Amino acid sequence: QVQLVESGGGLVQAGGALRLSCAASGRAVSTRTVGWFRQAPGKGREFVAVITWSSDNTDYADSVKGRFTISRDNTKNTVYLQMNSLKPEDTAVYFCAAGVAYGSRRNPNAYAYLGQGTQVTVSS
Repeated sequence: QVQLVESGGGLVQAGGALRLSCAASGRAVSTRTVGWFRQAPGKGREFVAVITWSSDNTDYADSVKGRFTISRDNTKNTVYLQMNSLKPEDTAVYFCAAGVAYGSRRNPNAYAYLGQGTQVTVSS
């Protein structure tokens, strides 16, 4: 079993930055691909970014490419999402998820484990 806990969300003005953390515990977390998703009110869950266990592969949604950076520290069992140049349309609940084949990395339903989420609100 794997448990995921997100933190670092909050309220920020447009153009600001936040760093989200996803702390993982449980079996073989450091060997798992981890992704970030977000869900705005009234919308479906949207892929944001993903990183493989060795950090040799990352992928980003076009809407965040160049502004967000995903990274991980396997010694701390933690995956980070650095979010810069935030826009009001980035407002959502952000979730981390683990346990997926890399080929299905953009499909939120393909992940075995999902955290509870952290709210990010960007004001204009």
